[in-house]
Amino acid sequence: MRKPNDMTMKDAITKMLSVYRLKGKFDETGVVAMWPEIMGTAIGNRTTQIYIAHKKLFVRIESSVIKNELLMVRTGIIQKLNERAGSEVITEIVFL
Repeated sequence: MRKPNDMTMKDAITKMLSVYRLKGKFDETGVVAMWPEIMGTAIGNRTTQIYIAHKKLFVRIESSVIKNELLMVRTGIIQKLNERAGSEVITEIVFL
């Protein structure tokens, strides 16, 4: 039997993240964690460093050929990552 102030675990976590203003950082870590899954193993294995600062995703890639290919599809990658995160987490990608 549910009490009137009971809530689901998802609602409780969402409320906690918003109260402590952690939702942005939580979404950023989600994007960093899903990078290899979205981009595939070939790119994921050649990515040595990835982090987000001021809505910019910084990615260090070992292969210059892959880096140039990713530069051409940068906007598609941004859309895909933001769509997967459920909000606008990143606005720009910088390949190092």
